[in-house]
Amino acid sequence: MRLRRKRHRVRAFRKHFALKPVVDRTRKIRPGDILLFSTMRDEFVRLPFFLQYYRNLGVSHFLIVDNDSTDGGREFMADQEDVSVWTTKASYKGSKFGVDWLNWLQRKYGHGHWTLVVDPDELFIYPFCDTRPIRALTDWLDTSQVKSFGAMLLDMYPKGRIDDVRYLPGQDPLEIAGWFDPGNYVIEKNRQYGNLWIQGGPRSRVFFADRPKKAPALNKTPLVRWDKRYTYISSTHTLLPRGLNLTYDEWGGEKASGILLHAKFLNTFTAKAEEELRRGQHYAGSVEYKSYAEKFQDSPDLWCKWSEKYINWRQLEILGLMSKGNWA
Repeated sequence: MRLRRKRHRVRAFRKHFALKPVVDRTRKIRPGDILLFSTMRDEFVRLPFFLQYYRNLGVSHFLIVDNDSTDGGREFMADQEDVSVWTTKASYKGSKFGVDWLNWLQRKYGHGHWTLVVDPDELFIYPFCDTRPIRALTDWLDTSQVKSFGAMLLDMYPKGRIDDVRYLPGQDPLEIAGWFDPGNYVIEKNRQYGNLWIQGGPRSRVFFADRPKKAPALNKTPLVRWDKRYTYISSTHTLLPRGLNLTYDEWGGEKASGILLHAKFLNTFTAKAEEELRRGQHYAGSVEYKSYAEKFQDSPDLWCKWSEKYINWRQLEILGLMSKGNWA
């Protein structure tokens, strides 16, 4: 495992030469700041709310890799005083789907900080997030000597066709995509890395009903007290050293955990999926996007009679999808 971790750090070093700074404000980063790292491509419509949401949580600085956007998103982010932006035309697939780029930036700027790695369509939810800033969570984790915090990806979707309502810049996407699957999740222990592999939800139900083992993984570890020796190896699903993956008890348990509300399924999704299918830059030959294109051709609707309307984090805890653990 040490050799594997070293190989990933070497990969990140090699791949960072493809990154060109657009605006570097990292000199503004102060000790103790909570940092957010993300890759993006043509996500302009999401960015105003994304920034507002995470600023309100308490993120101090955003470090963004733009993968050759053409919709003005790169320029928009470069104008923000708490954002540093790098750009690249290099292959997303060739960088292990952005992992190499962010591993490099976290190694250079994230050491000693709590770092949050999320996509522009992910909203991080944690216990008491409606009344406590993310600093309260990281302070408690520090006191408890916990270095990583797990969150399950929860796919959100509208009631009805995903293209019925237009999403506007600055709008809360949950106003449109406010429904989720309360059950239909399976867990398997990854014996090699120690993490729990979670699958299910609407993508499994609709797109991978006949091959559930191919459904996207929903387990993530987005929040880590970063050390330059650490490395992500598979998106934010898996980390090294292995101990960072032990964010749940053996089968879910009562360790504190969170949720990433995944607001992918808006009216912008169909065009985005078609573009990504053409580019072929995603995992396993873009099998996920092939399934999207096939199923959404006739009926782009994920809602079903078991769908539940999102209210707050306490609802998700009652459903067993997250836990406050022993954080009082």
